[in-house]
Amino acid sequence: MSEPIVLGIESTCDETAAAIVQGRTLRSNVVASSMNEHARYGGVIPEIASRAHAEAFVPCVSKALADAGLELADVDAIAVSAGPGLAGCLAVGVSGAKALAWAANKPIYGINHVIGHIAVTQLQFGAFPPDTLALIVSGGHTSLLHVEDVARHIDVVGTTLDDAAGECFDKVARLLGFPYPGGPHIDRHAQHGDPKAIRVPQGLTQGKAGAAHPYDFSFSGVKTAVARWIEEQQAAGREIPVDDVCASLADSVATVLAKKAMRGCEQYGSQSLIVGGGFSANSQLRAKLLEYGERCGVDVRIPQIKLCTDNGAMVAMLGVNLVEAGVAPSAPDFPIDSAMPMDKISM
Repeated sequence: MSEPIVLGIESTCDETAAAIVQGRTLRSNVVASSMNEHARYGGVIPEIASRAHAEAFVPCVSKALADAGLELADVDAIAVSAGPGLAGCLAVGVSGAKALAWAANKPIYGINHVIGHIAVTQLQFGAFPPDTLALIVSGGHTSLLHVEDVARHIDVVGTTLDDAAGECFDKVARLLGFPYPGGPHIDRHAQHGDPKAIRVPQGLTQGKAGAAHPYDFSFSGVKTAVARWIEEQQAAGREIPVDDVCASLADSVATVLAKKAMRGCEQYGSQSLIVGGGFSANSQLRAKLLEYGERCGVDVRIPQIKLCTDNGAMVAMLGVNLVEAGVAPSAPDFPIDSAMPMDKISM
């Protein structure tokens, strides 16, 4: 099949998204976010998110098809995020996608949406070079993956042992009084601060722990260290230098991610690093990765901002890869998997 047309559907958290990808061409990309409904609670409320998915599913899919100038009958396959993610949210998207596949008699692929963050970079940068490494950074995941074949074989090189990078940012943001989501606020303030003003630890980079976990990540201690520093300043009656706190935190996290990613590239002989996930929109991380990549001779591929956060394009692009590789579609009754492992590409 030349240039398969795939409808991708995403509903793992607070974005309902649908997109059409034909080959390596993005023909439409529609995203409806319920983020504003969660802001007053300081985080995503699964029940509210699930209800929002149910309301937005049909409008998103309809607009994605209309924007692409297609009918459902024109697509070759449907891909939908089956995990990891919030169970109720996944259930809405998967149930809707199964209904569409059954009604139109189309094959369906239940995919790992984290692997979708890797696949989507093909829309911007083209095919993957051999022995590519991928750094996935988001609110819930920080993983370093070796991509042997994005449709068939991916190995986990390193993963987060506690708080993910985005989760660490959100928790510190709450201490600083920023509204949810806190990451963008930290990013903006960090651009005006001194990254060396506060000594922020770099988790799993020193001593026995660093040697035992050369490619794993830990940001819980980073969050705790910053929290204690803020509490000490408040107890002493000092004003919190918000810009400096944000800059120091961002520099520490970005440095750890860049160092470990480059070490992984050296270990695997990789000349390319793919970066994906919502946290890859962070400007300090993007700059640090590009700096380290230039220093180490690694081609760092960071997608444009609209392709970093959860979207239907990444699901559809991975679906295209699966169709092109001749991978069998998922069974009609495939389950969701809210804790889908990183080395599982599809159901």
